[in-house]
Amino acid sequence: MGISSAAPHRSVWSHWAQLRWLTSFHRRTLTQQSMNYASGTLQQRKPPGVPTSVVSRPRGVRPQGRRAFHAASCSFQEVMLTSERYRVQRLPFSHLSDRDVAFFEGIMPGRVITNPEELKPFNVDWLKSVRGSSKLMLKPQTTVEVSQVLRYCHERNLAVNPQGGNTGLVGGSVPVFDEIILSTVLMNQIISFDKVLADGSVMDCLASLRKDNTGYDLKQLFIGSEGTLGVITAVSILCPQKPKAVNLAFLGCQSFTKVLETFTTCRAMLGEILSAYEFMDEKCMELVEKHLKLSSPVAGSPFYVLIETSGSSSTHDEEKLNNFLEQAMTSGLVTDGTVATDDKKIKMLWSLRERITEALTHDGYVYKYDISLPVGKLYDLVTDTRARLGHNAKNVVGYGHLGDGNLHLNITADSYSHSLLDAIEPFVYEWTARYHGSISAEHGLGFKKKQFIQYSKPSEAVFLMQRFKAMLDPKGILNPYKMLPSGS
Repeated sequence: MGISSAAPHRSVWSHWAQLRWLTSFHRRTLTQQSMNYASGTLQQRKPPGVPTSVVSRPRGVRPQGRRAFHAASCSFQEVMLTSERYRVQRLPFSHLSDRDVAFFEGIMPGRVITNPEELKPFNVDWLKSVRGSSKLMLKPQTTVEVSQVLRYCHERNLAVNPQGGNTGLVGGSVPVFDEIILSTVLMNQIISFDKVLADGSVMDCLASLRKDNTGYDLKQLFIGSEGTLGVITAVSILCPQKPKAVNLAFLGCQSFTKVLETFTTCRAMLGEILSAYEFMDEKCMELVEKHLKLSSPVAGSPFYVLIETSGSSSTHDEEKLNNFLEQAMTSGLVTDGTVATDDKKIKMLWSLRERITEALTHDGYVYKYDISLPVGKLYDLVTDTRARLGHNAKNVVGYGHLGDGNLHLNITADSYSHSLLDAIEPFVYEWTARYHGSISAEHGLGFKKKQFIQYSKPSEAVFLMQRFKAMLDPKGILNPYKMLPSGS
């Protein structure tokens, strides 16, 4: 197909019949960056892009493809209780009483939820893979209210489950038993970094300074604590400027080796304007097309890459992208592709990547793994897992953020199976540890992965984490059964 008439200046591509351009003079309008206070830990929500390490995700913000907008299809009642599926024993916390509920009503009248029907969606994770049995959800609006709640719960020995958007993927955002759900959904003030500790103490440890090297950087400890050390109630963030020029290329590659070579070439030729480099295998594309009825303008390739550029000059950026694409085609790195510059087509292409997680939920029960590995070994784990499981798994797929060395390995089956789980774990973690990777790149450990922390952290580090937990939450009331191994 030739070049679109909307962009006659792109003559450099006129002789590439394989490459199709989707162009427009309309520029993409970027959506606002959103924050996810999942499990009280200040996690930035992905898919919307967040400026992180080089070329992993856009400096701007991707079109919205949020998990919360596309729920899985099974009902809450069909989800087995976490305590039964994983044979967990309840710790000796106090049980909720009418007097407790009355106390909370006095603090936040009208924002205390006890209706079982209203509580159902907050007791089940987004994947509908784990379910708790909380009888109470609180919706504080201020740091003072959170402080009052935690001080009371600390005195009464009542367990608390901090919950943000409930979009977590490792069972960290929902109760295991009857923990009180402390929802931060009404806490939307971004003013400073405030943390409420287990005993109700409030700690303000961040101003809006760009640099502050006075003592330990405590905010990083709390950000990564998955709600087990305290509840983040307010933050101060630095927002990047929206890029004035955004381009998106969606390309097909014949092997993962070509994906890696394309990445090397891309990084060298696009430099500072490269803002995203994502990859997915053909199985991902099949599931997106089958379950979500999305169609890809590029087909017939074993692998696909999505490349985004973000900069301040459209002329400069398009010239660099043109040069890269011509090099990629002439050298045989890519065999087919399409490029978009207008907002509608950019969102359409991003949806092919962003909605893979949703498509997987329609394929059956999903075993999800979020791995960091040396880039050269990234897809070998998918290949080895696929060979190990054979017909016992319905699908084994791989996709992720190549710039970060971050692989999302997903395995689907018609239903949950202990025998299949035993075939996957600890195989995946042992494989990852063998190549000095991390068993959790960005999703955290939550409930599902806490027992495997030793594959990524030495025993000395785990012991130090346990000491932090014991010091800051001596009764263990904050998000129990999560992040650290049982007995911690």
